[in-house]
Amino acid sequence: MEYLVGLLIVVVVLLLSIGLHEIGHMVPAKRFGVRVSHYMVGFGPTLWSRTKGETEYGLKAIPLGGYVRLVGMYPPDAAVGNPPARTWLGRLARDAREASAEEIRPGEDARAFYHLSTPKKLVVMLGGPVMNLLIAVFLMAIVLVGIGLPTYTTNLTSVSTCVIPVGADQSRECTPADDAAPAAAAGIEPGDTVVSYDGTEITSWDQLSGLIRGSDAQAVPIVVERDGELVDLTITPIVADRPVYDEANNPVLDSSGDPVTEPVGFLGITPSRELVRQSLVSVPREVANTTWQTIKVVATLPARVGDLVESQVNGTVRDANSIIGVVGVGRFAGEIASVDGIEWQLKAAALLQMLAALNIALFVFNLIPLPPLDGGHVAAALWEGGKRQVARVRGLPRPGPFDSAKLVPLAYSVFVLLGAVGLLLIYADIVNPVQI
Repeated sequence: MEYLVGLLIVVVVLLLSIGLHEIGHMVPAKRFGVRVSHYMVGFGPTLWSRTKGETEYGLKAIPLGGYVRLVGMYPPDAAVGNPPARTWLGRLARDAREASAEEIRPGEDARAFYHLSTPKKLVVMLGGPVMNLLIAVFLMAIVLVGIGLPTYTTNLTSVSTCVIPVGADQSRECTPADDAAPAAAAGIEPGDTVVSYDGTEITSWDQLSGLIRGSDAQAVPIVVERDGELVDLTITPIVADRPVYDEANNPVLDSSGDPVTEPVGFLGITPSRELVRQSLVSVPREVANTTWQTIKVVATLPARVGDLVESQVNGTVRDANSIIGVVGVGRFAGEIASVDGIEWQLKAAALLQMLAALNIALFVFNLIPLPPLDGGHVAAALWEGGKRQVARVRGLPRPGPFDSAKLVPLAYSVFVLLGAVGLLLIYADIVNPVQI
């Protein structure tokens, strides 16, 4: 049941994200006078629709996207000089212009999208991706400010009685051959909260951990709070080989797969972990960081697709950082929601963070300057606006609208390519899923 709840949450939020993305296009288009004939969530057969005013609103069977139909997306033949259609590419462009012109009602040519100024076109086309970014900010704010992030605290959840060497079974019982752990020898107990270490007031676990790791084998004072009272103790750290961790808190391994170690100060204490609410300032910082990481993924997308194809052909296990599709996202949601031994707040935070990252991915991906993505329309509008500015500076007549119908063959090619990648991701997420 929990698995299904997690999956349902993802489906609902994904549909809302798609719907709000299209609203981001529709609202400014209507505001600028463009007639919007259709607003649809999904593709394929229409499951439900209702016409209100001059727009048909509907829900389609395949919830993998959506669209709004802006009347007059392409300028008619006369507006672009009636170019000849000598090749099949030219005929595709001509057919697109004719189909677009047929949607324009008599006397409403001024309401066609192609008549908008460049700034207005940019507002309309960027409205969808920006809506996804705002959704991500909203979801991230719920996680960071409303729920909080799991953070290690200076309250101790356990105290080791001995030092077990790196590489040995860390769960085994202590033996007489093991060195005594300094914390237990000093009288530190589980539940204590470290207040100061070697005369330094402690405000966070990271601070305390850094001080301990930098210690040598010299006795230092330590103050802990126990049952509401301060207890002064003296502790003598030992210098022991401890694993080296990377930025993701994973142990660093050498070429043979063994953990890399370094000699550091060691006490034998383990911090507790609590949900700590963050400030509002952390929200844009986290969104910016996730956006930058997503940009790096999108920039290497062809290589990642190649790696995915190779893993499927060779039958190898997919990398943990492999790209995933909607099936993979749904499976992750179900596994997060159904995992045992984790508080519901942590599950909710993980789900919302994943959905925020998904919306950031939609934001970044839609800005790729290729049609039929929003970035392709943005690029066409910038090209048109750039030509007009150059003509104005040079004192030349104002150029007509850019013949964006010439991009239709490219849009078809990109659409087919994205469809193929989408099918590959669905197949891979089913037969060779990424393990978390």
